[in-house]
Amino acid sequence: MVAVVLCRARRGTGTHRQACMIMLLLIYGIPILCQVACVVHCIKMGRNQIWIWPIVLFPVVGCIAYFIIEVMPGMQGNRHVRTMKAQAAKAIDPEREVRLARDALGLADTVANRIRLADALAAVKRPDEAIPYYREALAAQPLPDPRTETKLANALFEADQVDEALTTVEGIKEPSGQSERDKLNLLRARLYDHVGRQDEAFDIYRDIVTRMPGEEARCRYAALLLEMGRKREAQGVLEEVEDRMKRLDSHQRRADAEMYRWATDKLKELRAG
Repeated sequence: MVAVVLCRARRGTGTHRQACMIMLLLIYGIPILCQVACVVHCIKMGRNQIWIWPIVLFPVVGCIAYFIIEVMPGMQGNRHVRTMKAQAAKAIDPEREVRLARDALGLADTVANRIRLADALAAVKRPDEAIPYYREALAAQPLPDPRTETKLANALFEADQVDEALTTVEGIKEPSGQSERDKLNLLRARLYDHVGRQDEAFDIYRDIVTRMPGEEARCRYAALLLEMGRKREAQGVLEEVEDRMKRLDSHQRRADAEMYRWATDKLKELRAG
């Protein structure tokens, strides 16, 4: 009603009329769209259709109540929503998982809790602190644990203990699962590249690049090709990364944001050259 009075008070010029139309659309159009969306959701999802009455009779309050009671609980199980919440929590309080893992270890000194704390420390770029917990977890187990040994080797590499990382990697028994084998081989390739064993790193990257999810393997493979002076091949790999990136939504791209940024910059350089 207020919008109608204001529009009548200002009527005259075309600009005022357009502004009034936009104002009226915002005031009356958005609640109607929300009503329609809620009613459709209610019917489509098989919710109690008694909700339709408060949604229609009390648009704002009804829609808000329906969203809070019926829509939000269902969103908790959505993978993208969970990922967004986890990313937001990590950005706001990156040390939260470290604290939770320490508390869990204080309550129960188990192998799993030591690995959890080591993982949390590694995730916040504190590999020196993670290494002892990985070692303790491995020492407490009667059988080899290739997955945790790979994490230990990675932490050693990140802590610039390259020789020990390489020794650890070479001593790991080949994991039974393909995914774990590829993770171990990716780390092995990174180490070989770091110590100048580029031909061996090249063979590994070429083998795992088409299997591993994400773009780390492709980007590291492209970087190695550039180091070896094989620019045309590197460009081809980076164009694959670019093509895959275009097919993902913003949430999926965020997981490999740094890799995509590096790939995009390098691809521009190669195309410009």
